[in-house]
Amino acid sequence: MQTPRLPLVPDPMRRIRVPRDLDSVTTVGPEADPVDVGLTTADVERIWESARSLYRSGVHPALTLCVRREGAVVLDRAIGHARGNGPKDRPDQEKVLATPDTPVCIFSATKGITATLIHLLDERNVLHVGDRVADYLPEFARNGKDGITISQVLSHRAGIPNPPKTAFDLDRIDDWEFQRELMYEAKPIHRPGKRQAYHAVSGGNLLAEVVREVTGRSIREVLAEEILDPLGFRWTSYGVAADDVDKVALSYPTGPPLVPPMSTFLTRALGVHPDEATRISNDPRFLRGVMPAANGVSTANELSRFYELLRNGGELDGVRVMDPRTLRRATAEQSHLEVDYTLGLPIGFSMGFMLGGRRASLFGPDTVGAFGHLGWVNILSWTDPARALSAAMITTGKAALYPEMGRFLQVPMRIGREVPKVRDIGAGR
Repeated sequence: MQTPRLPLVPDPMRRIRVPRDLDSVTTVGPEADPVDVGLTTADVERIWESARSLYRSGVHPALTLCVRREGAVVLDRAIGHARGNGPKDRPDQEKVLATPDTPVCIFSATKGITATLIHLLDERNVLHVGDRVADYLPEFARNGKDGITISQVLSHRAGIPNPPKTAFDLDRIDDWEFQRELMYEAKPIHRPGKRQAYHAVSGGNLLAEVVREVTGRSIREVLAEEILDPLGFRWTSYGVAADDVDKVALSYPTGPPLVPPMSTFLTRALGVHPDEATRISNDPRFLRGVMPAANGVSTANELSRFYELLRNGGELDGVRVMDPRTLRRATAEQSHLEVDYTLGLPIGFSMGFMLGGRRASLFGPDTVGAFGHLGWVNILSWTDPARALSAAMITTGKAALYPEMGRFLQVPMRIGREVPKVRDIGAGR
């Protein structure tokens, strides 16, 4: 049940108004018959009911979920509003329904897209993940950073996790010379490779400049030319075109307001207070810009389709993008449930992806071989090859902690229970 609201005072949980009739705010995209891929309609509806339960928490103005099984879309639905039903919006404010086609900022789930591109460029011999960053950007060697490698950046072991607040100067978000200087001046907090410390923003910006240096083009252009355009993606890039800004769903600060030490902890990781980062994410300058660790914009359908490309070993709809061996290296374990210095949680990482586990993980139960990425706590994108599964759940409430947080974790858990394995990946992770 939802934590009750107090009368006559602002809701301390910063929740939305959840309509009694959830069907009135639900839209459904084209869905295949689940029987054709070894599921039942009841299986799919139980998955969707877990998503509805999360929406009932009142923390997320909009939620979209897409599940693919053996390439077939068995669930593609949205619930809630893209705009107009935030915690501080008036009851009579104009509301815009979210649909499966509504693009949303996916925050750190962007990192999986960026990692894929970096590994593809390695396959093409444009760069090499084992090389030092300073081999491409010599001035990056300042302040003892000469030994940091691209692979350490991908696996959050470079030692430069905390971006300065100036990295979020929206008037200079696309000033690559300014951004480079911030990277050059950064000082490591520990010896490169010594420990895992999640790089929420800094790693993506650094990788973007390596790509610019070796290709002469922006990372947005390279992503489009190498992956998105050949596969016909509409979204799933860094930011959006100016004409598309108003199409993007708004993100909202929700849940209990953060206080120290949690607010201090997250502000250090992000560079700004989490509520401020959420407000920044709605700014047209942010949505037009390029932040390869934080400002991807996609739909749940497209994001799950991106992971379907990875599940298929780099081929989708008859188009070969990358070699399966490249993906095996990209998803090879670099840390096994090591407590992350930034997040304070045990998370297994490859060079760019969060990894599943034997008992349970972010991706559900018994998910050895699964990989993907979290985005701002309540966004999740992943593939589970053992289940022939690719999925994405995108939400617009930016709550770091809230009483019903277990409902978020119940969605991938329910998916894992309802979608049986088709093969055994083994105990390699």
